[in-house]
Amino acid sequence: MSAAEPLLHPRYRRSQELGEAITELYGYITAATHDLLVMIREFDEQELWKVGGVCSTAHWLNWQCGIGMNAAREKVRVARALGELPKISKAFRLGEISYSKVRAMTRVAHSGNEDYLLNIARHGTAHHVETLVRGYRRAVRLNDAGQAQEQHELRSFSYRWDDDGSLVMNGRLPGDVGALLVKALECAMDRQQSEADGQSGDASSAETRPPIGERRANALAEMAESYLANGRSASSSAERYQVVMHVHPDVSAVTSTSEPAYLEHGPHVSADGVPSGRTSRRLCCDASITRLVEDETGEPLSIGRKSRVIPPAMRRALKARDRQCRFPGCTHRYFIDGHHIRHWADGGETSLPNLVLLCRHHHRLVHEGGFGCEMVGQCVVFRDPEGKVLPDTGRTSPLPRPNVIVDLKKRLEDRDIHARTCVTHWEGELMDRHLAVGLLCDLDSRIDQ
Repeated sequence: MSAAEPLLHPRYRRSQELGEAITELYGYITAATHDLLVMIREFDEQELWKVGGVCSTAHWLNWQCGIGMNAAREKVRVARALGELPKISKAFRLGEISYSKVRAMTRVAHSGNEDYLLNIARHGTAHHVETLVRGYRRAVRLNDAGQAQEQHELRSFSYRWDDDGSLVMNGRLPGDVGALLVKALECAMDRQQSEADGQSGDASSAETRPPIGERRANALAEMAESYLANGRSASSSAERYQVVMHVHPDVSAVTSTSEPAYLEHGPHVSADGVPSGRTSRRLCCDASITRLVEDETGEPLSIGRKSRVIPPAMRRALKARDRQCRFPGCTHRYFIDGHHIRHWADGGETSLPNLVLLCRHHHRLVHEGGFGCEMVGQCVVFRDPEGKVLPDTGRTSPLPRPNVIVDLKKRLEDRDIHARTCVTHWEGELMDRHLAVGLLCDLDSRIDQ
Protein backbone atom coordinates (compact mmCIF):
# COMPACT_ATOMS: atom_id res chain seq x y z
CA MET A 1 0.00 0.00 0.00
CA SER A 2 1.47 3.37 -1.01
CA ALA A 3 1.71 6.30 1.37
CA ALA A 4 -0.75 8.31 -0.71
CA GLU A 5 -3.45 5.60 -0.49
CA PRO A 6 -5.67 6.06 2.58
CA LEU A 7 -5.76 3.25 5.10
CA LEU A 8 -9.26 1.81 5.23
CA HIS A 9 -10.69 0.75 8.54
CA PRO A 10 -11.13 -3.05 8.56
CA ARG A 11 -14.86 -2.63 9.28
CA TYR A 12 -15.29 -0.28 6.29
CA ARG A 13 -13.32 -2.62 4.03
CA ARG A 14 -15.40 -5.60 5.17
CA SER A 15 -18.54 -3.59 4.53
CA GLN A 16 -17.45 -2.95 0.94
CA GLU A 17 -16.47 -6.57 0.31
CA LEU A 18 -19.57 -8.07 1.86
CA GLY A 19 -21.86 -5.47 0.28
CA GLU A 20 -20.55 -6.25 -3.22
CA ALA A 21 -20.88 -9.98 -2.55
CA ILE A 22 -24.51 -9.45 -1.48
CA THR A 23 -25.46 -7.34 -4.49
CA GLU A 24 -23.72 -9.74 -6.87
CA LEU A 25 -25.45 -12.75 -5.35
CA TYR A 26 -28.79 -10.97 -5.42
CA GLY A 27 -28.25 -10.20 -9.10
CA TYR A 28 -27.86 -13.91 -9.73
CA ILE A 29 -30.87 -14.68 -7.52
CA THR A 30 -32.93 -12.14 -9.48
CA ALA A 31 -31.94 -13.72 -12.80
CA ALA A 32 -32.66 -17.18 -11.41
CA THR A 33 -36.04 -15.96 -10.17
CA HIS A 34 -36.85 -14.94 -13.74
CA ASP A 35 -36.05 -18.46 -14.91
CA LEU A 36 -38.17 -19.86 -12.10
CA LEU A 37 -41.17 -17.77 -13.19
CA VAL A 38 -40.71 -18.86 -16.80
CA MET A 39 -40.91 -22.48 -15.66
CA ILE A 40 -43.93 -21.68 -13.49
CA ARG A 41 -45.67 -20.09 -16.48
CA GLU A 42 -45.05 -23.19 -18.60
CA PHE A 43 -46.20 -25.43 -15.74
CA ASP A 44 -49.37 -23.33 -15.41
CA GLU A 45 -50.17 -22.95 -19.12
CA GLN A 46 -49.84 -26.69 -19.74
CA GLU A 47 -51.88 -27.39 -16.56
CA LEU A 48 -49.28 -29.91 -15.39
CA TRP A 49 -50.50 -29.39 -11.83
CA LYS A 50 -53.60 -31.40 -12.71
CA VAL A 51 -51.51 -34.57 -12.88
CA GLY A 52 -51.20 -34.58 -9.09
CA GLY A 53 -54.83 -33.70 -8.50
CA VAL A 54 -54.12 -30.35 -6.85
CA CYS A 55 -56.37 -27.33 -7.37
CA SER A 56 -53.99 -24.96 -9.15
CA THR A 57 -50.37 -24.04 -9.78
CA ALA A 58 -50.42 -21.91 -6.63
CA HIS A 59 -51.56 -24.87 -4.54
CA TRP A 60 -48.81 -26.99 -6.10
CA LEU A 61 -46.18 -24.36 -5.22
CA ASN A 62 -47.57 -24.18 -1.71
CA TRP A 63 -47.36 -27.94 -1.33
CA GLN A 64 -44.14 -28.83 -3.13
CA CYS A 65 -42.04 -25.67 -2.68
CA GLY A 66 -43.26 -24.50 0.72
CA ILE A 67 -44.37 -21.11 -0.64
CA GLY A 68 -47.24 -19.41 1.22
CA MET A 69 -50.50 -19.31 -0.73
CA ASN A 70 -50.54 -15.53 -1.16
CA ALA A 71 -46.93 -15.48 -2.35
CA ALA A 72 -47.58 -18.47 -4.63
CA ARG A 73 -50.58 -16.76 -6.26
CA GLU A 74 -48.46 -13.65 -6.81
CA LYS A 75 -45.72 -15.67 -8.48
CA VAL A 76 -48.23 -17.26 -10.83
CA ARG A 77 -49.76 -13.86 -11.63
CA VAL A 78 -46.35 -12.29 -12.32
CA ALA A 79 -45.28 -15.30 -14.39
CA ARG A 80 -48.36 -14.96 -16.60
CA ALA A 81 -47.93 -11.19 -16.97
CA LEU A 82 -44.27 -11.44 -18.00
CA GLY A 83 -45.28 -13.40 -21.07
CA GLU A 84 -46.86 -10.18 -22.43
CA LEU A 85 -44.07 -7.82 -21.29
CA PRO A 86 -40.87 -8.69 -23.22
CA LYS A 87 -38.85 -5.60 -22.19
CA ILE A 88 -39.50 -5.95 -18.48
CA SER A 89 -38.90 -9.68 -18.78
CA LYS A 90 -35.52 -9.11 -20.47
CA ALA A 91 -34.32 -6.66 -17.78
CA PHE A 92 -35.51 -9.12 -15.13
CA ARG A 93 -33.69 -11.98 -16.87
CA LEU A 94 -30.44 -10.00 -16.85
CA GLY A 95 -30.78 -9.31 -13.12
CA GLU A 96 -31.18 -5.55 -13.62
CA ILE A 97 -34.52 -5.12 -11.80
CA SER A 98 -35.62 -6.98 -8.70
CA TYR A 99 -38.62 -9.24 -8.30
CA SER A 100 -40.21 -6.65 -5.99
CA LYS A 101 -40.12 -4.06 -8.78
CA VAL A 102 -41.36 -6.54 -11.36
CA ARG A 103 -44.18 -7.66 -9.09
CA ALA A 104 -45.36 -4.06 -8.70
CA MET A 105 -45.00 -3.14 -12.38
CA THR A 106 -46.90 -6.18 -13.67
CA ARG A 107 -50.01 -4.99 -11.83
CA VAL A 108 -50.42 -2.12 -14.29
CA ALA A 109 -47.94 -2.67 -17.13
CA HIS A 110 -48.91 -3.07 -20.78
CA SER A 111 -47.20 -2.49 -24.10
CA GLY A 112 -47.96 1.24 -24.01
CA ASN A 113 -46.33 2.05 -20.67
CA GLU A 114 -43.70 -0.68 -20.40
CA ASP A 115 -40.77 1.61 -21.33
CA TYR A 116 -41.89 4.31 -18.90
CA LEU A 117 -42.25 1.89 -15.99
CA LEU A 118 -38.94 0.25 -16.79
CA ASN A 119 -37.21 3.63 -16.71
CA ILE A 120 -38.70 4.36 -13.27
CA ALA A 121 -37.61 0.91 -12.06
CA ARG A 122 -34.01 1.37 -13.24
CA HIS A 123 -33.61 4.85 -11.76
CA GLY A 124 -35.70 4.43 -8.63
CA THR A 125 -36.07 2.13 -5.67
CA ALA A 126 -38.74 -0.51 -5.14
CA HIS A 127 -40.50 2.06 -2.93
CA HIS A 128 -40.64 4.52 -5.82
CA VAL A 129 -42.13 1.88 -8.16
CA GLU A 130 -44.69 0.70 -5.62
CA THR A 131 -45.68 4.31 -4.80
CA LEU A 132 -46.18 5.08 -8.50
CA VAL A 133 -48.23 1.93 -9.10
CA ARG A 134 -50.33 2.51 -5.99
CA GLY A 135 -51.06 6.11 -7.02
CA TYR A 136 -51.89 5.10 -10.59
CA ARG A 137 -54.26 2.35 -9.48
CA ARG A 138 -56.00 4.77 -7.15
CA ALA A 139 -56.44 7.26 -10.02
CA VAL A 140 -57.89 4.49 -12.20
CA ARG A 141 -60.25 3.39 -9.43
CA LEU A 142 -61.49 6.93 -8.93
CA ASN A 143 -62.09 7.23 -12.66
CA ASP A 144 -63.93 3.89 -12.71
CA ALA A 145 -65.94 4.91 -9.66
CA GLY A 146 -66.92 8.11 -11.44
CA GLN A 147 -68.05 6.14 -14.48
CA ALA A 148 -70.03 3.72 -12.29
CA GLN A 149 -71.68 6.63 -10.49
CA GLU A 150 -72.50 8.23 -13.82
CA GLN A 151 -74.09 4.97 -15.01
CA HIS A 152 -76.09 4.83 -11.79
CA GLU A 153 -77.32 8.40 -12.13
CA LEU A 154 -78.31 7.89 -15.78
CA ARG A 155 -80.31 4.72 -15.15
CA SER A 156 -83.84 4.91 -16.48
CA PHE A 157 -86.74 2.81 -17.66
CA SER A 158 -89.77 4.00 -19.62
CA TYR A 159 -92.68 2.40 -21.40
CA ARG A 160 -95.66 3.41 -23.46
CA TRP A 161 -98.68 1.72 -25.00
CA ASP A 162 -98.55 1.71 -28.78
CA ASP A 163 -101.58 2.28 -31.02
CA ASP A 164 -102.04 -1.46 -31.62
CA GLY A 165 -102.13 -2.13 -27.85
CA SER A 166 -98.55 -3.37 -27.57
CA LEU A 167 -96.26 -2.24 -24.78
CA VAL A 168 -93.08 -0.51 -25.99
CA MET A 169 -90.25 -0.36 -23.45
CA ASN A 170 -86.96 1.50 -23.39
CA GLY A 171 -84.35 1.36 -20.64
CA ARG A 172 -80.80 2.21 -19.63
CA LEU A 173 -79.28 0.17 -16.79
CA PRO A 174 -75.86 0.15 -15.04
CA GLY A 175 -73.59 -2.61 -16.25
CA ASP A 176 -73.99 -4.88 -13.24
CA VAL A 177 -77.78 -4.58 -13.20
CA GLY A 178 -77.89 -5.12 -16.95
CA ALA A 179 -75.78 -8.26 -16.63
CA LEU A 180 -78.17 -9.54 -13.96
CA LEU A 181 -81.18 -8.97 -16.22
CA VAL A 182 -79.50 -10.65 -19.18
CA LYS A 183 -78.57 -13.65 -17.04
CA ALA A 184 -82.15 -14.00 -15.82
CA LEU A 185 -83.45 -13.77 -19.41
CA GLU A 186 -80.98 -16.42 -20.58
CA CYS A 187 -81.96 -18.78 -17.75
CA ALA A 188 -85.66 -18.39 -18.57
CA MET A 189 -84.96 -18.92 -22.28
CA ASP A 190 -82.93 -22.06 -21.56
CA ARG A 191 -85.70 -23.46 -19.38
CA GLN A 192 -88.37 -22.78 -22.00
CA GLN A 193 -86.23 -24.33 -24.73
CA SER A 194 -85.55 -27.44 -22.61
CA GLU A 195 -89.28 -27.80 -22.01
CA ALA A 196 -90.03 -27.41 -25.73
CA ASP A 197 -87.38 -30.01 -26.63
CA GLY A 198 -88.83 -32.39 -24.05
CA GLN A 199 -92.34 -32.07 -25.46
CA SER A 200 -91.16 -32.62 -29.03
CA GLY A 201 -88.96 -35.54 -28.02
CA ASP A 202 -85.96 -34.11 -29.84
CA ALA A 203 -83.76 -31.05 -29.62
CA SER A 204 -84.91 -28.39 -32.05
CA SER A 205 -82.44 -26.96 -34.53
CA ALA A 206 -81.57 -23.30 -34.84
CA GLU A 207 -83.68 -23.08 -38.02
CA THR A 208 -86.88 -24.29 -36.32
CA ARG A 209 -86.56 -22.20 -33.16
CA PRO A 210 -88.48 -18.90 -32.85
CA PRO A 211 -86.52 -15.69 -33.49
CA ILE A 212 -84.31 -14.56 -30.61
CA GLY A 213 -86.42 -11.46 -30.01
CA GLU A 214 -89.56 -13.57 -29.63
CA ARG A 215 -87.81 -15.93 -27.22
CA ARG A 216 -86.60 -13.01 -25.10
CA ALA A 217 -90.13 -11.60 -24.97
CA ASN A 218 -91.45 -14.97 -23.79
CA ALA A 219 -88.72 -15.17 -21.17
CA LEU A 220 -89.52 -11.68 -19.89
CA ALA A 221 -93.20 -12.63 -19.58
CA GLU A 222 -92.26 -15.74 -17.58
CA MET A 223 -90.07 -13.67 -15.24
CA ALA A 224 -92.97 -11.28 -14.58
CA GLU A 225 -95.40 -14.15 -13.96
CA SER A 226 -92.94 -15.87 -11.64
CA TYR A 227 -92.44 -12.74 -9.54
CA LEU A 228 -96.19 -12.07 -9.27
CA ALA A 229 -96.80 -15.70 -8.27
CA ASN A 230 -93.95 -16.09 -5.77
CA GLY A 231 -92.96 -12.57 -4.76
CA ARG A 232 -89.51 -11.76 -3.50
CA SER A 233 -87.83 -14.79 -1.95
CA ALA A 234 -84.42 -16.05 -1.03
CA SER A 235 -83.21 -19.60 -1.28
CA SER A 236 -82.93 -21.54 1.94
CA SER A 237 -79.52 -22.61 3.17
CA ALA A 238 -80.92 -25.34 5.43
CA GLU A 239 -79.81 -27.97 2.93
CA ARG A 240 -77.21 -27.44 0.25
CA TYR A 241 -78.76 -30.19 -1.85
CA GLN A 242 -82.00 -32.05 -1.79
CA VAL A 243 -81.73 -34.73 -4.41
CA VAL A 244 -85.02 -36.24 -5.56
CA MET A 245 -84.11 -39.47 -7.31
CA HIS A 246 -86.64 -41.42 -9.36
CA VAL A 247 -85.82 -45.14 -9.12
CA HIS A 248 -86.98 -48.12 -11.15
CA PRO A 249 -89.09 -50.48 -8.98
CA ASP A 250 -86.80 -53.43 -9.76
CA VAL A 251 -83.29 -52.05 -9.67
CA SER A 252 -81.77 -55.53 -9.74
CA ALA A 253 -83.29 -56.08 -13.17
CA VAL A 254 -81.62 -53.01 -14.65
CA THR A 255 -78.59 -53.67 -16.82
CA SER A 256 -75.36 -51.70 -16.65
CA THR A 257 -76.17 -50.03 -19.96
CA SER A 258 -79.62 -48.79 -19.00
CA GLU A 259 -80.66 -45.79 -16.92
CA PRO A 260 -82.17 -47.02 -13.62
CA ALA A 261 -82.55 -43.58 -12.06
CA TYR A 262 -82.74 -39.90 -12.86
CA LEU A 263 -82.75 -36.67 -10.90
CA GLU A 264 -85.86 -34.56 -10.59
CA HIS A 265 -85.82 -31.94 -13.39
CA GLY A 266 -82.40 -33.23 -14.36
CA PRO A 267 -80.47 -35.82 -16.34
CA HIS A 268 -80.42 -39.59 -15.90
CA VAL A 269 -77.86 -40.91 -13.43
CA SER A 270 -76.57 -44.34 -12.65
CA ALA A 271 -75.25 -45.30 -9.25
CA ASP A 272 -75.61 -49.08 -9.27
CA GLY A 273 -73.13 -51.52 -10.67
CA VAL A 274 -70.56 -48.85 -11.52
CA PRO A 275 -67.46 -47.47 -9.83
CA SER A 276 -67.86 -44.78 -7.21
CA GLY A 277 -66.84 -42.08 -9.68
CA ARG A 278 -70.35 -40.87 -10.46
CA THR A 279 -71.96 -37.48 -10.19
CA SER A 280 -74.94 -38.84 -8.28
CA ARG A 281 -72.74 -40.31 -5.58
CA ARG A 282 -70.80 -37.11 -5.15
CA LEU A 283 -73.96 -35.04 -4.75
CA CYS A 284 -75.40 -37.56 -2.32
CA CYS A 285 -72.35 -37.87 -0.06
CA ASP A 286 -73.71 -35.26 2.32
CA ALA A 287 -77.18 -34.51 0.99
CA SER A 288 -80.72 -35.32 1.90
CA ILE A 289 -82.25 -37.93 -0.37
CA THR A 290 -85.92 -38.37 -1.11
CA ARG A 291 -86.27 -41.68 -2.85
CA LEU A 292 -89.25 -42.05 -5.21
CA VAL A 293 -89.90 -45.63 -6.35
CA GLU A 294 -91.98 -45.60 -9.54
CA ASP A 295 -93.65 -48.13 -11.78
CA GLU A 296 -93.16 -48.48 -15.53
CA THR A 297 -95.54 -45.59 -16.25
CA GLY A 298 -93.76 -43.19 -13.93
CA GLU A 299 -96.36 -43.33 -11.16
CA PRO A 300 -94.74 -43.13 -7.71
CA LEU A 301 -95.09 -46.27 -5.59
CA SER A 302 -93.48 -45.04 -2.40
CA ILE A 303 -91.44 -42.24 -0.94
CA GLY A 304 -88.57 -43.42 1.25
CA ARG A 305 -86.89 -41.76 4.21
CA LYS A 306 -84.22 -39.10 4.10
CA SER A 307 -80.82 -40.67 4.50
CA ARG A 308 -77.04 -40.41 4.61
CA VAL A 309 -77.04 -36.82 5.93
CA ILE A 310 -74.20 -36.13 8.35
CA PRO A 311 -75.79 -34.90 11.61
CA PRO A 312 -74.64 -31.46 12.87
CA ALA A 313 -72.87 -32.88 15.92
CA MET A 314 -70.96 -35.39 13.80
CA ARG A 315 -70.09 -32.67 11.27
CA ARG A 316 -68.64 -30.54 14.08
CA ALA A 317 -66.57 -33.51 15.27
CA LEU A 318 -65.42 -34.17 11.69
CA LYS A 319 -64.33 -30.55 11.25
CA ALA A 320 -62.56 -30.62 14.61
CA ARG A 321 -60.68 -33.75 13.54
CA ASP A 322 -59.80 -32.93 9.91
CA ARG A 323 -59.94 -29.09 10.04
CA GLN A 324 -59.51 -28.82 6.25
CA CYS A 325 -59.59 -30.83 3.05
CA ARG A 326 -57.60 -34.02 3.62
CA PHE A 327 -56.45 -34.44 0.01
CA PRO A 328 -52.63 -34.32 -0.10
CA GLY A 329 -51.37 -30.77 -0.55
CA CYS A 330 -54.76 -29.07 -0.21
CA THR A 331 -55.26 -26.27 2.34
CA HIS A 332 -58.92 -25.40 1.71
CA ARG A 333 -60.88 -24.85 4.94
CA TYR A 334 -64.13 -23.54 3.49
CA PHE A 335 -66.74 -25.02 1.16
CA ILE A 336 -65.78 -28.54 2.15
CA ASP A 337 -67.95 -31.68 2.03
CA GLY A 338 -68.16 -34.75 4.18
CA HIS A 339 -67.18 -37.73 2.01
CA HIS A 340 -68.06 -41.35 2.77
CA ILE A 341 -64.85 -43.32 2.25
CA ARG A 342 -66.92 -46.45 1.75
CA HIS A 343 -69.91 -45.06 -0.05
CA TRP A 344 -73.29 -45.12 1.64
CA ALA A 345 -74.74 -47.00 -1.34
CA ASP A 346 -72.14 -49.74 -0.79
CA GLY A 347 -73.03 -50.19 2.87
CA GLY A 348 -70.74 -47.54 4.31
CA GLU A 349 -71.82 -46.07 7.61
CA THR A 350 -72.29 -42.40 8.39
CA SER A 351 -69.70 -42.53 11.15
CA LEU A 352 -66.52 -40.62 11.86
CA PRO A 353 -64.16 -43.50 10.92
CA ASN A 354 -65.85 -43.67 7.51
CA LEU A 355 -65.88 -39.92 6.85
CA VAL A 356 -63.29 -37.48 5.57
CA LEU A 357 -63.44 -33.80 4.65
CA LEU A 358 -62.83 -32.89 1.01
CA CYS A 359 -63.10 -29.55 -0.76
CA ARG A 360 -65.47 -29.35 -3.72
CA HIS A 361 -62.61 -29.68 -6.21
CA HIS A 362 -61.17 -32.85 -4.70
CA HIS A 363 -64.60 -34.28 -3.90
CA ARG A 364 -65.29 -34.11 -7.62
CA LEU A 365 -61.92 -35.69 -8.45
CA VAL A 366 -62.55 -38.61 -6.10
CA HIS A 367 -65.98 -39.31 -7.58
CA GLU A 368 -65.54 -38.31 -11.21
CA GLY A 369 -61.85 -37.71 -11.86
CA GLY A 370 -60.53 -41.22 -11.37
CA PHE A 371 -58.84 -40.57 -8.02
CA GLY A 372 -59.35 -43.02 -5.17
CA CYS A 373 -59.84 -42.68 -1.42
CA GLU A 374 -59.62 -45.60 1.00
CA MET A 375 -58.83 -46.52 4.58
CA VAL A 376 -55.59 -48.39 5.19
CA GLY A 377 -55.40 -49.23 8.87
CA GLN A 378 -56.11 -45.95 10.64
CA CYS A 379 -54.96 -43.77 7.74
CA VAL A 380 -56.80 -42.29 4.78
CA VAL A 381 -54.93 -43.05 1.57
CA PHE A 382 -55.50 -41.30 -1.76
CA ARG A 383 -54.53 -42.73 -5.13
CA ASP A 384 -54.14 -41.09 -8.53
CA PRO A 385 -55.99 -42.40 -11.61
CA GLU A 386 -53.13 -44.83 -12.24
CA GLY A 387 -53.51 -46.32 -8.76
CA LYS A 388 -50.34 -44.84 -7.31
CA VAL A 389 -50.51 -43.65 -3.70
CA LEU A 390 -50.25 -39.88 -3.37
CA PRO A 391 -47.74 -38.74 -0.73
CA ASP A 392 -49.31 -37.10 2.31
CA THR A 393 -46.67 -34.35 2.40
CA GLY A 394 -44.56 -32.50 -0.14
CA ARG A 395 -41.23 -33.77 -1.36
CA THR A 396 -38.34 -33.16 0.95
CA SER A 397 -36.15 -30.25 -0.11
CA PRO A 398 -32.51 -30.98 -0.92
CA LEU A 399 -29.85 -29.69 1.44
CA PRO A 400 -28.54 -26.23 0.46
CA ARG A 401 -25.32 -26.29 -1.50
CA PRO A 402 -22.33 -24.61 0.13
CA ASN A 403 -21.22 -22.74 -3.02
CA VAL A 404 -24.53 -21.31 -4.23
CA ILE A 405 -23.00 -18.30 -5.95
CA VAL A 406 -20.52 -20.50 -7.85
CA ASP A 407 -23.35 -22.71 -9.09
CA LEU A 408 -25.43 -19.69 -10.13
CA LYS A 409 -22.45 -18.11 -11.93
CA LYS A 410 -21.98 -21.26 -14.00
CA ARG A 411 -25.67 -21.44 -14.83
CA LEU A 412 -26.06 -17.74 -15.64
CA GLU A 413 -22.60 -16.90 -16.95
CA ASP A 414 -24.01 -15.55 -20.24
CA ARG A 415 -25.82 -12.66 -18.53
CA ASP A 416 -22.82 -10.56 -17.41
CA ILE A 417 -24.03 -10.15 -13.84
CA HIS A 418 -21.78 -8.32 -11.40
CA ALA A 419 -21.95 -6.47 -8.09
CA ARG A 420 -23.63 -3.37 -9.63
CA THR A 421 -26.14 -5.12 -11.91
CA CYS A 422 -29.14 -4.93 -9.60
CA VAL A 423 -28.19 -1.68 -7.86
CA THR A 424 -30.59 1.17 -8.60
CA HIS A 425 -29.40 4.29 -10.45
CA TRP A 426 -31.23 6.51 -7.99
CA GLU A 427 -29.05 9.37 -6.73
CA GLY A 428 -31.27 10.61 -3.93
CA GLU A 429 -33.51 13.01 -5.84
CA LEU A 430 -37.19 13.26 -4.89
CA MET A 431 -39.84 11.78 -7.17
CA ASP A 432 -42.83 13.95 -8.02
CA ARG A 433 -45.52 11.32 -7.48
CA HIS A 434 -48.35 13.40 -8.96
CA LEU A 435 -46.34 14.15 -12.09
CA ALA A 436 -45.32 10.48 -12.47
CA VAL A 437 -48.90 9.23 -12.07
CA GLY A 438 -50.14 11.88 -14.50
CA LEU A 439 -47.63 10.81 -17.14
CA LEU A 440 -48.63 7.17 -16.67
CA CYS A 441 -52.33 8.03 -17.09
CA ASP A 442 -51.42 10.11 -20.16
CA LEU A 443 -49.87 7.00 -21.76
CA ASP A 444 -53.19 5.19 -21.28
CA SER A 445 -55.10 8.01 -22.95
CA ARG A 446 -52.78 7.85 -25.96
CA ILE A 447 -53.56 4.16 -26.39
CA ASP A 448 -57.31 4.84 -26.21
CA GLN A 449 -56.94 7.39 -29.00
